[in-house]
Amino acid sequence: MTAGRRLKHWGWGYEDQAPTAAQLAEAGAGIRARFGFGGEARAAVPLEEVEVRPPRLRRPEAFGDLFSDAKYERVSRALGKAYRDIVRGHRGEFEHPPDLVALPRDCSEVETVLAWAEAEGAAVVPFGGGTSVVGGVEARLGDRPAVTMDLRRLDRVVEVDPTSLAARIEAGATGPRLEGQLRERGLTMRCFPQSFEYSTLGGWIATRAGGHFATKETHVDDLVESVRAVTPRGTWESRRLPASGAGPSPDRLLLGSEGILGAITEAWVRVRPRPEWKAAATVRFERFADACEAVREIVQAGLDPANCRLLEAAEAGLTGAGDGTSHLLLLAFESAHHPVDEALRLALDAAASHAGAGDAPRFTGDGGARSGGAAESWRGAFLAAPYLRDTFVCCGVLSETFETAITWDRLEELHATVVDTARRAVAEISGAPREGRGAPLVTCRFTHAYPDGVAPYFTVLGPAIRGGEVEQWDEIKAAVSAALIDAGGTITHHHAVGRDHRPWYDRQRPAPFAAALRAAKAELDPAAILNPGVLLDP
Repeated sequence: MTAGRRLKHWGWGYEDQAPTAAQLAEAGAGIRARFGFGGEARAAVPLEEVEVRPPRLRRPEAFGDLFSDAKYERVSRALGKAYRDIVRGHRGEFEHPPDLVALPRDCSEVETVLAWAEAEGAAVVPFGGGTSVVGGVEARLGDRPAVTMDLRRLDRVVEVDPTSLAARIEAGATGPRLEGQLRERGLTMRCFPQSFEYSTLGGWIATRAGGHFATKETHVDDLVESVRAVTPRGTWESRRLPASGAGPSPDRLLLGSEGILGAITEAWVRVRPRPEWKAAATVRFERFADACEAVREIVQAGLDPANCRLLEAAEAGLTGAGDGTSHLLLLAFESAHHPVDEALRLALDAAASHAGAGDAPRFTGDGGARSGGAAESWRGAFLAAPYLRDTFVCCGVLSETFETAITWDRLEELHATVVDTARRAVAEISGAPREGRGAPLVTCRFTHAYPDGVAPYFTVLGPAIRGGEVEQWDEIKAAVSAALIDAGGTITHHHAVGRDHRPWYDRQRPAPFAAALRAAKAELDPAAILNPGVLLDP
């Protein structure tokens, strides 16, 4: 957290980034004019008016400032950043606040928190940036007291190995914090999720986060060399190796574990020199099917673009990347070692063979101008989207996303089924028309592309039912989640499971694997104090 600034207690960003009443009113009018829905803007309930239950745990004074029971500390860590979280925070509804917040500064204090909580019969919810959109940090634990353990004080790049191109980084380092320290050495981790500004390395590992690069090392999984975690039964630390065939990987079990096996405290990750050569272009398609085929050919040819993001026409229009008449493919290549002009040319040739019309390429590294146009417009909208959602909530607009991954042979059917299901569900549940002014908007983009498949990411906008937004979205979410699973997709490509995805995750995973995971949990955490209800029942 920047000195002198506090994060909002209910939404995205800092308190001083909240729009004024006049700005909200102007935004509400603009939203209604554009979409035909949205109501009178309403300000969020201020922190001083929020009612929160008293702590059920007494702060142990023997540990100094390791624990806090302050209202702001508890409220600001009570919810994640999903639409249903933003709505409840905006209303001042914090039903499951942690009883205490722990703020450890090193591994020994992490051990202290776990030992004390186990002795008290309390659960511990590991917390990084609080950007979970799946209920991963909300202590929905009934009568059981809970401690949220915020790891952001562990935020250093501890060591860099320039020979092997790796760095040992503490788990509480946010994206800007770790990249700033690596930049001093001319290096980058090259992991930039949309939550980059606030999320942490430990959170990325615990949720198998995906960055915005479209091919090759798309997930944090691809960047992890070894992981260290503190469990209730000892420290878990894997040997640092480039690869190993020695049995199941201990790192793979911690990746995606969402805090149920241990609190991740640091990791060795792969880094690389910062890129100097870049090339980018935008390609327009009249038919979405042609654009999909172009993406497939590019990734199956092994061209490995840094960006290969396909925006449906409506998505391009929504984000300002286009005028809504063409599907857009945003292509970009980069390298720290050599020009990438030829790779871009080959990708453009592939797109042209599928009726794509490319614009003039843009280059850096040779004195050329920096990339702009549709790609820069989209990037700005991408980074601003979480802030804008707060405004949508204030103005009575349902604004949420969901994502999946599917193999190429099943893409067409999944895309058609999911879009139709989402539009129908939003319209029926919200009482909105299916078409025309005021109809809900469901758009799609591809975030990541692989030789064998793609990750479609859907955005939903519609009129919110004031006072019933959570129930409204839960119905829509249930309909689209069932459609994803039934169509052969995954319940999540990079948003994690948390508590919100549990019903569909249980359908997706093999039963013997679930039993094995429960056994590992029981061995490492016999008192079930670590984030109970995520991935597994307590």
